[in-house]
Amino acid sequence: MALSNTTTNDRLPEENRDGGIEQDWAGNDQDWWDWYVTLAANENVPTELVDGPGLPDVAAATDEQVECELAEPYDLDPAAIESFAREAFVRLPAVLSPAVVRRLAERLEELLRAEHGDDVAGRFTALEQMWLHDDLMRAVALSPRIGGLAAALLDEPGVRLYHDNALSKEPGCGRTPWHHDAEHFPLQTVQAVTAWMPMSAIPGRMGPLSFARGREVLGEVSDLEFDKIGTSYDEAVTKRFVERDVAVESGPFAVGDVSFHSALCFHTAGPNLTTQPRRALATTYFADGARVVESPTLISGTWREFLPGIEPGGLAASDLNPVVGRRG
Repeated sequence: MALSNTTTNDRLPEENRDGGIEQDWAGNDQDWWDWYVTLAANENVPTELVDGPGLPDVAAATDEQVECELAEPYDLDPAAIESFAREAFVRLPAVLSPAVVRRLAERLEELLRAEHGDDVAGRFTALEQMWLHDDLMRAVALSPRIGGLAAALLDEPGVRLYHDNALSKEPGCGRTPWHHDAEHFPLQTVQAVTAWMPMSAIPGRMGPLSFARGREVLGEVSDLEFDKIGTSYDEAVTKRFVERDVAVESGPFAVGDVSFHSALCFHTAGPNLTTQPRRALATTYFADGARVVESPTLISGTWREFLPGIEPGGLAASDLNPVVGRRG
């Protein structure tokens, strides 16, 4: 099969096609992802898919066991905090047990199938705000373990939930474009972090997250102009990183590994060249006390769903943004 992304603006909602980036997104969350993956450059060459790793080969945890594990603290090595402060990301081992990963993966399969059906080959399918209607997803989004890690890594007394996300890069889906999340979160702070929790092992051919090392990387590409209908921005970032010898971490994920990347971390992900969906739960937290920016843009997507009733400039503390994690 050939991996390529359409680079026209056909996937943009009509309201977004003619205006610039300084406007709210008109469309739903899946519309946003369908558009966003078209901004990634892909080699348009035939590519054979290989078998994926499958789900963890263990009995699934019970729902009660999932909730208990997610409520327990994780023994965070101080060196990991130092690494996160320096690199803007960190990957932590065994944050989730294989049995818990298996149970979450099975439930996520049910939720995604109910939302998107079976005809999803080659797409990047997503589902957000699951925690509002599903008990297991609520246990993840409001997890003291995950939220506590977010607060510790950000060195914040407390962090609030921004949103949860299910991200499924289906077989044959191409790359995710280079980006950093500060441009997506409409917040007057860069003290935000996303926990990326794979639902299986993620080998290289499955498209694990890849991280540009260092908080200063943003300055290397700050002069590049964002392209909302083509791949020129993604290509320019790739070229700039090569020219300036920016180190990129792109290793595979083992079962139970969880990465945390700062809003300042430039990251991407390769294509899924396996027959198995590359699935992950991604939950984002931000420092308690943050406010919404004065002028959100279409890159912020459906932010009003995550901060209902909060206007630009307002305190980011709606009923859907509880304080989840506190620094130990």
